[in-house]
Formats: sequence, C-alpha cells, structure tokens
Amino acid sequence: MLKILRAGKQNTVQDLGRTGYRHLGVARAGALDLPALAMANRLVANPAHFAGLEVVVGTLEVQFLRDAWFAICGADFESSLDEQPQSIYWRTKARAGQRLVMRGARSGMRAYLAIDGGIDVPEVMQSRSTDLQAGFGGWKGRSLQAGDLLPLGAPHSLAKPIGTLHAKWTPTIRAIPGPEYEEFNVASREQFWSQAWLVTNQSNRMAYRLQGPVLQRKNQNELASHAVLPGVVQVPANGQPIVLLADAQTTGGYPKIASVIEADLWKFAQAPAGRKIVFVETDVAGALAAKKQLQQELYRFEWSAYG
Repeated sequence: MLKILRAGKQNTVQDLGRTGYRHLGVARAGALDLPALAMANRLVANPAHFAGLEVVVGTLEVQFLRDAWFAICGADFESSLDEQPQSIYWRTKARAGQRLVMRGARSGMRAYLAIDGGIDVPEVMQSRSTDLQAGFGGWKGRSLQAGDLLPLGAPHSLAKPIGTLHAKWTPTIRAIPGPEYEEFNVASREQFWSQAWLVTNQSNRMAYRLQGPVLQRKNQNELASHAVLPGVVQVPANGQPIVLLADAQTTGGYPKIASVIEADLWKFAQAPAGRKIVFVETDVAGALAAKKQLQQELYRFEWSAYG
C-alpha cells in the first residue's frame, strides 16, 4: 500500500487513458504528459500503461508501506525521501516506512510518480485513469486526499538505482490546419502561426485557454455540434484559441482552426499559466514522422535505462 499523508490539490491516479469510448461521451482522461508517465514506469520496470500519480499543485507527501522502487519524471519537483534530495528521471529504492515529499515544480508543471507494480486501483472501462468531470476511475473518482491508502501491484526485483537523460521542454508546438481553417480571414490565419500565445490561468485538464490576437472568421454562421478530440484547437466567439486536452468533452460547436499533433500534445502539460507557446504548421506526414521519432526516443530511453 501507499499512504497519502498530504495530498495537495488535484493530484490524481492516471494511466495512459481510456480509449474506445468517445462515442459514448466518455473522455480519454489519463496523464496529460503521456511520455513522462511512460518513462517513469519503464524506469521501475513497469509496462508503460501502468497507473501512477499525476502531481500538479501543492505538497504531496506519501509513505511507502512496503519496500518499493520509485521514479519521478516530467516536471522538476523539489522532492526528498526522508529529507534526502531526489532527482527526476532516476530510479530509487524506498524502504517500508519511508516518506517521499514533493513540494512543487521548479520547472514544468506536472510530475509523474511511478512505483514498481503500479497503482493497482480497479479498472473502469479498461483504464485506471481518473475522470474528474464524470467522477469515476482512479481512486474513488476524485483527487487524492490525506489518509487515502492506495493499493500497489506486485513488487519487482531490481538490481540498482539508475537514471537517464530526458528531453527539454520547448515552446514550439506543431499543428495541422483544421477543418474550418479556411473560414478564418487571411490575417487571422497568419497570426495563428506567427504570434506567441499566452497560457492563461483558466487552463486545466479539460483545455488550455490561450490569449493573443483576436482570430476572426469570414462569417459568423453557427456550426452544428460535432465530434472533437484532445489536440483540437477551437476558436469561440471571443477569438481566443482553446486547446482541448485529455478530459475534454466529446462534442463541440466551435470552429476548429487547427489540431495539435500527438507528439507535441504533452508540452501543454508542462506549460504553466504565463508561459508563451508558438504554433508551427505541419501536415499529416509530418505528424506521423514526429510520432515515429517520439517512439524511437522512448525506445532509446528504455535502452539507456537498462543497457
């Protein structure tokens, strides 16, 4: 078991997400930074899809109730095990009774804590991820609270602590023009790609709201409600883009100026309010090449962690 001593705010159990149910109105949920969770899992010899903790706001303090290996990836939190500083992208052995404290991000925004055997909460629709909007999955369908006792899977026998290098966050985010791209006037299309967009404090797991030039359509006719996915960039009447993320609704009626490619969607997880991002245009071939490159980087990560 893993005991939650201090829970912070909106820290949750997440895995790689819940797929195949959007036609039923069920969001994907899951980690916002999928590569970071996958890398944390691989450092402790878990399959990439095992559940871990997504740590966002406030101090998280946990106590290990069995010997365990753990790894933290993603944002660089100020972390300590029984007051001994801990590094990210590094595997560490904890003894039963020891306490891990994660006090807040020095860079980035979301950290992922993986433990050998994974967080073994019940699966709901083939996933252990928490859907905060619908209130199911994860641990009782909610954010963690002090006193929670999270079950852990079977431990692994690992030889030694080990770490590896990791990619740095960059402000450029690749996107493909969306279905309604041509409905925006020329100036707005140019501004979408050329201007830096500010992440606002209205951003969350459902969507990131951006601030910048007002994007205008050639006409203001209403669209019928249609399916949307994580990565879609919607533009409501105020002309400020909204990037849908893991907990986003399954349908919407705003025009879609672009879609962020899968390989870059994790970057929003590590962009706090006040950070600026720039969209870079690509196409389907570029998106597929970027996905392949990311997969290769994850393979190299695994080899460096175990080679």
